[in-house]
Amino acid sequence: MERFSYKDAKLKEIIFPLGGIGSGSIGLAGNGRLVDWEIKNRPNKQSMNGMSHFAVKAESEGKVLDARVLNGKLLPPYMGNKRIKNHSGYGFGPSEATMGGFPHFEDCTFVGEFPIADLQFRDKRFPGDVKLTAYNPFIPLNDQDSSIPGAFFEIEFHNPTDSSITYTACLSVANPHHESPHWNRFERIGSVRGIRMGSDAYGPNRPEFGELTVATDAEEVNCQWYEGREMYWRTFSSPGRFGSSLSEPTSTKDLGQLSAHVELKPGETQRFRFLITWHFPNCHNYWNPETNGGSGALCHAQDASQPAIWKNYYATLFNDSFASALYAFEHWERLYRETLLFKRSLYASHLPEEALEAVAANLSTLKSPTVLRLEDGSLYGFEGCIDTEGCCEGSCTHVWNYAYAAPFLFPKLERSMRDLDYTYNMRADGRMSFRIQLPLGRANDLYACADGQFGGIIKVYREWKISGDSDWLRSLWPSVQQSLEYAWAETNEHRWDADRDGVLEGRQHNTLDVELFGPNAWLNGFYLAALKAGAEMAAYLDYPEKAEDYRALYERGKSWTDQHLFNGNYYIQKIDLSDKSLLETCDEEALEYYWNDRWNEINYQILDGCSIDQVVAQWHANLCGLGEIFDPIQTRQALKSIYEHNFKQMSDFTNLWRLYSLDDESGLIICSWPEGSRKPAIPITYNSETMNGFEYQAAIHMIQEGMVEEGMSVVRAVRERYDGEKRNPWNEMECGSHYARSMASYALLLTFSGFNYDMVNGHVGFNPIARRESYETFWSLEAGWGIFKIETGKAELHVQYGELSLLSFGLPFLSENDIAEIRVDGYKVDWKWENGNIVFSQQRTISQGNRLEIELKHINAMRKM
Repeated sequence: MERFSYKDAKLKEIIFPLGGIGSGSIGLAGNGRLVDWEIKNRPNKQSMNGMSHFAVKAESEGKVLDARVLNGKLLPPYMGNKRIKNHSGYGFGPSEATMGGFPHFEDCTFVGEFPIADLQFRDKRFPGDVKLTAYNPFIPLNDQDSSIPGAFFEIEFHNPTDSSITYTACLSVANPHHESPHWNRFERIGSVRGIRMGSDAYGPNRPEFGELTVATDAEEVNCQWYEGREMYWRTFSSPGRFGSSLSEPTSTKDLGQLSAHVELKPGETQRFRFLITWHFPNCHNYWNPETNGGSGALCHAQDASQPAIWKNYYATLFNDSFASALYAFEHWERLYRETLLFKRSLYASHLPEEALEAVAANLSTLKSPTVLRLEDGSLYGFEGCIDTEGCCEGSCTHVWNYAYAAPFLFPKLERSMRDLDYTYNMRADGRMSFRIQLPLGRANDLYACADGQFGGIIKVYREWKISGDSDWLRSLWPSVQQSLEYAWAETNEHRWDADRDGVLEGRQHNTLDVELFGPNAWLNGFYLAALKAGAEMAAYLDYPEKAEDYRALYERGKSWTDQHLFNGNYYIQKIDLSDKSLLETCDEEALEYYWNDRWNEINYQILDGCSIDQVVAQWHANLCGLGEIFDPIQTRQALKSIYEHNFKQMSDFTNLWRLYSLDDESGLIICSWPEGSRKPAIPITYNSETMNGFEYQAAIHMIQEGMVEEGMSVVRAVRERYDGEKRNPWNEMECGSHYARSMASYALLLTFSGFNYDMVNGHVGFNPIARRESYETFWSLEAGWGIFKIETGKAELHVQYGELSLLSFGLPFLSENDIAEIRVDGYKVDWKWENGNIVFSQQRTISQGNRLEIELKHINAMRKM
């Protein structure tokens, strides 16, 4: 079986999202069903859009050889869908819309290499091989084409017989407004023929307003309006063409059906292309409707009785769903070619299989309803998705801290999140809310979150280094400075660092949804990293006094943290749980929540616990090029302790919180209290859970510190839980589906390749962990993306998209004597060697399709690694 291939029971939970960034998606189930129709600017889990499906037929000499829906077996359970409340719901067996009762293929293999899924269908009764390829363009740096609201399908027939066979592929799709008055209309523009489906029940400014198109550019096309299950299957499985494209150009039927036909001689192969595109342009705050008012520039004024709306970004690109389809067909070859180039480049990377799977699978979150795009294209995200709503609004800063995919693959989108934060999320004194409220311009009185606010400063530093855009940094600097200095501002109600000693001591809200009171390495590390990043940015922008101030504060805080918070094995929280005066900043409600009268101590603290995130700031610093935050020896020992005490086999462990792993599964829990340590009566929230994003962070940090096997055992444990049978490989959960924090997994690629970058100074480098004679990895920055590879006698940096301008290139595993010659775009260039870096005599630009070539004197270039 191929890598990333699923069969039989492993197909059960698979739902592969097909859609653009922020456009919503349609789910492709493991057996080929079209499910989870999340196209109306909100989640819609476990949904089916009527009897939408693909079907195929083979006929020869006036006889139908076989006809069946393009699905594998419907897998258990068979009790029915709990979301359906009528007589076809739970207790009535599977809905007929599952197509489980129609003839289907006995064998289905799902090969999922995001962003492309390939399904192979075989059945001894069907004379031919059928393959379904499904995707939506995913082209790093090209956020526009990666946001097309559509699902792209290609059906391939191969005739292995010794006779000519006519094959038919039919796509049936229900009108998304089938429960209200609606219309279907056959349209043709050039070679594209399709069915538009809409409704006149809603005005153009209503959230419900929208339409859908089913289209193909096949040569022989017919259109049919659905006339019920019996008539449909009787007609489809009869000889001859299915339907007529001209007899009834309009209809009010529930389903439109578009079929394509081709005759294949023995040994021939033919492909049909189909699209489902949608256009629901109006977003509104359905999750918090009582506060729907907004006055931001992107919020469109509405009647007072109607919700305030804003346009989805794709509505600024396309006027309707048919326009999306026309664009997609016009550019199909390029869109697929560039998507395939990215996929092949990523999957050629030399990573352990489970690490590569974790990197690629979680990119799908960007194509899920977790993500929205505002009218100007800005990226906005929930934390995850529940059945019909986004879960935990607001691009939550402390959750999105962990998400490392968008910063490298779509840097402009990630920068837009910083822009929104510092424009709409900041109080005049520097206090930042950790959730953006929509519509933009809505009042926002959420209080500050320590890891979220300081993490934002680290992310500004990272985005600056990825892009090299110092003008952007300069425009944000006043806000960044103010947000950093809020730590000791007199107006800081929570008194984070009131005495300005580089140590957080006040009330510190965080991503575990509670406050910590007193110094702890976890949150103080964020503060230290923000101070260090602030010092470097201030120095670059010519504010030397600020840089010196921040640097001194960082040094003082770092020294205290390493000395007073490390217990010899790991970093702890320094707190007297019996000291009720620590809660003096709490109001009456919070005081009741945090003070435990029964035990006379403060609730929800870590104290002597071994926390999974105790050195997370060093993980960020390693990935962003910030250098040392904690003592290196103590950091490594802390990671060893996390692995020793927090990595659990769940059948031997009591978990009183949410069940993300259980029975014979393993995982890294949030916090443990080793023997001899004191555990609070009511300890930190979620302490016994295994949450994927946290697990990836700690595992990757272990790998960074040389603990490769330990880190990979954690990664393997996570991905074994998402095996297709127990859970969906393309839907890592935390607080809901498609959880943003799991995009921490992208850092596996950065870590195994030793990728380092500083586009402010024109530098890129690699220091791979793998010790092999040849090596290859994908890389991406704002300027371009491509691959770095080492083969016999040479090292090469390929630019496959965009271009890359360099002043230096780092290969610290080599020496100056290893290098014979260097060429850029085929031309020999001058260089010198400085501290593991090739330094060019002038800036060198590698254009798209070209490369930096380093000819080596030794056959095995990586012998020193």
